[in-house]
Amino acid sequence: MQTIDFHSSKLRLVFGIDDTKHIYFESMLPTSIPVRPGMTMGEPLTTLGEVYHQPLVEVHIAGDNTERHYRKHNSTFAGKELCYDHHDLSADGKELTLYLKSYRLAATLNLRFVTETVLQAHTSVQNISGDDLTVEYLSSFALFNVDGNNKQSWDKSVSVYLPYNSWCIECQWQELSLAQLGITPAYESPVRYSEALRDPLFKKLNYNNFSYNRISISSTSGQSTGQYLPCAVLRNHALDCSLFFQIEHNGSWQWEVSDYRSHLYLQLAGPTYAEHAWSKTLKPQEAFTSVPVAVGLTAGGLDQALIALNDYRRHIYNPCADLQKLPVIYNDYMNALMGDPTTAREIPLIDTASKIGCEYYCVDCGWYADGWWWDNVGLWEPSQQRFPEGIKHLLDYIRSKGMIPGLWLEIEVMGINCPLAKELPDECFFMRHGKRVISEDRYHLDFRHPQVIAHADAVLKRLVEEYGVGYIKMDYNIYSGEGTEANAQSVGDGLLEHNRAYIKWLEGVFARYPELVIENCGSGGTRMDYAMLKHHSIQSVTDQTDFRIMSNLAAAAATACAPEQAAIWAYPLKDASDEEVITNMVNALLLRVHQSGFLNELPERNLELVKEGLDVYKHIRSDIPHSQPVWPLGLPQLRDAWLSFGLYCPEKNKLYLSVWKKETCEQVKQITLPLNLKASSVRCLYPQSKPCAVELIGDGHACSVELKDMFSARLLEFTLA
Repeated sequence: MQTIDFHSSKLRLVFGIDDTKHIYFESMLPTSIPVRPGMTMGEPLTTLGEVYHQPLVEVHIAGDNTERHYRKHNSTFAGKELCYDHHDLSADGKELTLYLKSYRLAATLNLRFVTETVLQAHTSVQNISGDDLTVEYLSSFALFNVDGNNKQSWDKSVSVYLPYNSWCIECQWQELSLAQLGITPAYESPVRYSEALRDPLFKKLNYNNFSYNRISISSTSGQSTGQYLPCAVLRNHALDCSLFFQIEHNGSWQWEVSDYRSHLYLQLAGPTYAEHAWSKTLKPQEAFTSVPVAVGLTAGGLDQALIALNDYRRHIYNPCADLQKLPVIYNDYMNALMGDPTTAREIPLIDTASKIGCEYYCVDCGWYADGWWWDNVGLWEPSQQRFPEGIKHLLDYIRSKGMIPGLWLEIEVMGINCPLAKELPDECFFMRHGKRVISEDRYHLDFRHPQVIAHADAVLKRLVEEYGVGYIKMDYNIYSGEGTEANAQSVGDGLLEHNRAYIKWLEGVFARYPELVIENCGSGGTRMDYAMLKHHSIQSVTDQTDFRIMSNLAAAAATACAPEQAAIWAYPLKDASDEEVITNMVNALLLRVHQSGFLNELPERNLELVKEGLDVYKHIRSDIPHSQPVWPLGLPQLRDAWLSFGLYCPEKNKLYLSVWKKETCEQVKQITLPLNLKASSVRCLYPQSKPCAVELIGDGHACSVELKDMFSARLLEFTLA
């Protein structure tokens, strides 16, 4: 038996290689948890001298036999054939590449520690046979024995934190048992299963030792987060640790958890044939690489997992100036112009935005059409009717007021009534069954085609170099479905290659215009993934128009992306009460401020509250990129009476805490500080013009907050002891 040890200061992975050269996970544990037989996450189950393990790389080839696992992707025959060949460990010990081989495939599993707790993984397979091979499934990461406890049944020891994500109701996490998600163990515990194996009759009739069911979470289309965030946390209560992951792809993806041999496995993948109509035919010597994923394991629960994931995200995103400066952005859309901009309507908003200290001003959708514009977008040329003196005149006016101008854009679509759509060949668009794919009166452009790239480059060149735009709100509002058959072996492969081509194009844009800020928007937060957010410094979290619901989404936004990337609308209505204005501002103050609303129509008192909020934001924003997100009252649920989201700033010895009171008559809430923090003092940071009563309790590990009105909020600042 040979082992390979791959570790950081906080996480250790051990791979075992048996006498037949098959390689598998022997253990994966935080270094703080001692390795003990039967208590190691990832360790194979040994029963009666027989070792059961799953392939390190799961790959299904068309034409291969399958085990009786129904829809599950585990225990693939091509995966079982792969044997250890050799491995490379980088000089710094941070990157391990495992080389596997069978008579027809060569595979590599690449693992790289990005932080001490989180590693990034991807898999490549190469056809080394003399025949074509069609891949229908390839894991990016596969781990057997996730439960890691041979004495207790996994339905008692493991739960799943699942992040539901929907348009206008984003980042809604639920902790669910495996039984609630449809899988239960066939035996009370692995020990009982081991005992059953001693029964000769059982061994002869051994057919019910696993469930046909699985927890299968997937997303189809370019709206990568239209139903779920591409991440989750598996909480192991028996070991007091949490396994967490994210899939980093801007298209279709899938992950699953189920059982085999009385233990749980986890597999992460990009598009698959079964879920997304994806397949890839490899000719001899051709290779394919899976989508990247991140996997981490930490002692403790959900908070510790999300802190570690947040730290990882900061290590992989592009560290541009925008992510340090966090400028205040005014956008004219939400609860304001709503896609109907004109010079006359913009000027008062520009003047007021400048007056209260906004630093960017974005003209949202509608600037390119005289009237209804949805089905004729694509040329991206300004409306002369809306802007008689030209769009550049308005953008120059924004600059004259000390703000950087921005425009809305949706570069991947073209309306069915756009004149250019009639000129471009079908190959420039997503195609299925010989027809252009139409979604909500739009065609989907295919960024693999050189004419599409030339078109997109020309639009960006005009906006940036001619109009002087410094900010683009890049939207994505259509459902592409499984993909395109044009120049593709499968519709899912067409989508995957488009997704990758779009990222390559985006990288070129940032290389040409390094000062340009491009917001990632997809009908709000329906493309909130880290294939995109590695490049974009700011993410539109939601299109939610109700500030009361926005509080819940704001409190959860840092589960989807780093706080300094998460843009939240603050849009007080012109007849808003003081408390409504304050809540609007508190929603955004620990994240990125997307200011909106008819500010020019606000009463002076309310406008002063908005300005005070922005002044506070400018005072604390330099701390946001260096903070840890915390949730003292747990992750928010839509019906919660109280919410709390905070940022712990170790460098400043500070804790900023937003507290929201929803629909409840309870006026005082006691909050225990997160991470066992202890405070020496606390104050209401915003609004100081209308503070709430707040005081420390006992030794400073908790506080009490008084909010008298329903749907009210305050931002607190703690100095830590």
